[in-house]
Amino acid sequence: MEVKIGVRDIPRDIVLESDDSADSVVNAVETAINSGGLLRLKDEKGRLIVVPGAQIGYVEIGAEETRRVGFGTL
Repeated sequence: MEVKIGVRDIPRDIVLESDDSADSVVNAVETAINSGGLLRLKDEKGRLIVVPGAQIGYVEIGAEETRRVGFGTL
């Protein structure tokens, strides 16, 4: 699923594709914001994204869906 993170005072969003569930991402964001710690997320390529919880402006979590392969329609 796609996750967009808006960081305060930064004009560009951080966008990543994550294999984590939406609930897992929400829990990580809530923990980082409430504790003032760091938000740590891994993308689908294994890269680690770290954002200070106090600097998070917003987080947009895309719908969980499987990717379709090919050109056929169902």
